[in-house]
Amino acid sequence: MTIPTQRPRKSPLVMAVAAAALSASGLASAQASSDLEARLAELEQRIVAAEQRAAAAERRADEAEQEMAEQLSDEDLEARLAAVERQASGEEGFSFNAYARSGLLIGDGGKSAEGGPYLTPAGGQGGAVGRLGNEPDTYAEAILNYKMRFDNGAKAHYRTMIADGVQTSNDWTSDESSLNVRQVYAEFSDLPSFTGAFENASIWAGKRFDRDNFDIHWLDSDVIFLAGTGGGIYDMQLADNWTSNLSLYGRSFTDFPVDSMNPAEDTGSTDNLILTSNNYVGNWQWMISGMSATDNEERLTEGNVDAADDGVHTMVAYHGDDFFGLSDGSFKAAVLHGQGLGAETKSLGSNGNLSEDATATRLALYGTTYLAPRWRVAPAILAETSEDRYVEGDRYDWATFNVRLANELTENFEMQYEGSYQWMDLSPEGYGGNNSAEGSYTKFTIAPTFKPQVGGFWQRPEIRLFASWSDWDEELNGYSGDDALGSDGFTGDEWTFGVQSEVWF
Repeated sequence: MTIPTQRPRKSPLVMAVAAAALSASGLASAQASSDLEARLAELEQRIVAAEQRAAAAERRADEAEQEMAEQLSDEDLEARLAAVERQASGEEGFSFNAYARSGLLIGDGGKSAEGGPYLTPAGGQGGAVGRLGNEPDTYAEAILNYKMRFDNGAKAHYRTMIADGVQTSNDWTSDESSLNVRQVYAEFSDLPSFTGAFENASIWAGKRFDRDNFDIHWLDSDVIFLAGTGGGIYDMQLADNWTSNLSLYGRSFTDFPVDSMNPAEDTGSTDNLILTSNNYVGNWQWMISGMSATDNEERLTEGNVDAADDGVHTMVAYHGDDFFGLSDGSFKAAVLHGQGLGAETKSLGSNGNLSEDATATRLALYGTTYLAPRWRVAPAILAETSEDRYVEGDRYDWATFNVRLANELTENFEMQYEGSYQWMDLSPEGYGGNNSAEGSYTKFTIAPTFKPQVGGFWQRPEIRLFASWSDWDEELNGYSGDDALGSDGFTGDEWTFGVQSEVWF
């Protein structure tokens, strides 16, 4: 008989311990799970915070980049605007300037008439008369400029000037053209290495008109005209109220006869060097020039008179900022004197035929003002006396009195009037085949004038119609067989008519 086996019975203590162990294990597992979830949640928060910080940093970077781009754009724009302003003001870049006049001058017989500010016998010695209604030519100047400004503040200016003048009315004038390059030079200013008296000075070299030439426009005559090829310096500050210019110009006297037996075969040439000091103290100007033309005394002149090989010239001028102290406006006055080669008082150093004993003194005076709101006036005087100019004992005395009057009727139309009177007493002593003559020349002109805008004597462009009457003493017709006076159909009491444009900018 099989006896059944009995399972051992578990003790209550064992069961209690086991239950406690199972309970502790569950609690531990639950706690571990909770801790993991907390850490995961914390990690997620940290990742989100990092992403937010990265996004914020990216936004700041984008904003900084955009701000920098905008700033660079503004700076670039400002630079461009500054460059445009400099070009517009003429401080930098290319610019073009011009002077031109062209028109018809017709006599009362329907033919082209003689004319020009230098048509009288005194014209050969610089005696100009009024130019309004008295110009039969076409003359033009084209001036090309290029200006540069460097990073150190220095400036450079390059200029070329081309000019041409003809008398014909034809459209194709190559056979009569006098096309010429009148100026080619470079000028430097604001140089950082220039200090002291030279701080504001500028230097130049090339072929040019002197910067400080000035003229009487209504006579088409410079008061002083210094030009040639050379170099110089402007605006040296020698004292608080004293600036000075220094220049050396060269002009050529070429192909002149030196042998009376073979004047066409034996010729010489020389250069006239002109050293000039031009000084300004307030409104005053004092200019002095010395000239030397080696071998010019070998020139064969009429009357076997030695030509000058040196000379001296001086000018004292006053540049007024009112109309002779009487009203608003301006005036200029100058006295010029020269000896030898300096006896050519206007175009310095340009005349190689002057004798070594030649002397000349010239007076120039003009002004501009308004007589009334719509009436303006510009009187002028130009006079000279000279002797022993070309041959011993010769004498040339002349004086021109001129007045230009204008009445501004509308914004685009004015009436211009001009009166001109010249007295002359000329004793050439046979030089140039000319005869002694004394007398006067008179001209009156009326000119209806159209402008884009009136206002002042310097407002251009303008288009004029004109009628001029001129007369002169009969004795002047016999001065020369080559000048206009006394020619066929031009012996005095003449009417001329025409149209003309004048432009400058």
